[in-house]
Amino acid sequence: QVQLVESGGGLVQAGGSLRLSCETSGRTFSSDVMAWFRQAPGKEREFVAATSRSGGSTYYADSVKGRFTISRDNAKNTVFLQMNSLKPEDTAVYYCAARVGGNWSNRKSAYDNWGQGTQVTVSS
Repeated sequence: QVQLVESGGGLVQAGGSLRLSCETSGRTFSSDVMAWFRQAPGKEREFVAATSRSGGSTYYADSVKGRFTISRDNAKNTVFLQMNSLKPEDTAVYYCAARVGGNWSNRKSAYDNWGQGTQVTVSS
C-alpha cells in the first residue's frame, strides 16, 4: 500500500520560512516523479513544484519561483519543500503527490498517489 505523509506545516508570519517534508512508503521512491500542490479555501488545487526522479530537474509555478525550493532524498524516500519569504496568499493545505509513469506535469490528474495534506497559514 502506497502512503505519502506530509509534515512541517504550521503558522508563520509573512516573510518567514517553513520546510515541508513528505515521506513515502510502499513503492520504489526513486521511480516516481514527485510534486507539491496546494489548495486554498474555496479554490482549486494548484501546482506548486515538481522534481524529476533523480532530483536533477525541478519545476515551479510562477507564483513561487525564487521563493520555494523542491528537493528529494531518494535514500530517505522523502521529498521536501523549502518555503521562504512567505506571503499571506501562500496560505493553503499543501499536498505531496507521486506520479508513477511519465514526466513531470502541473496537472493534478497526472498524479497517482497523494498525501493527506498539511496546513500552512501565513499571517500578515
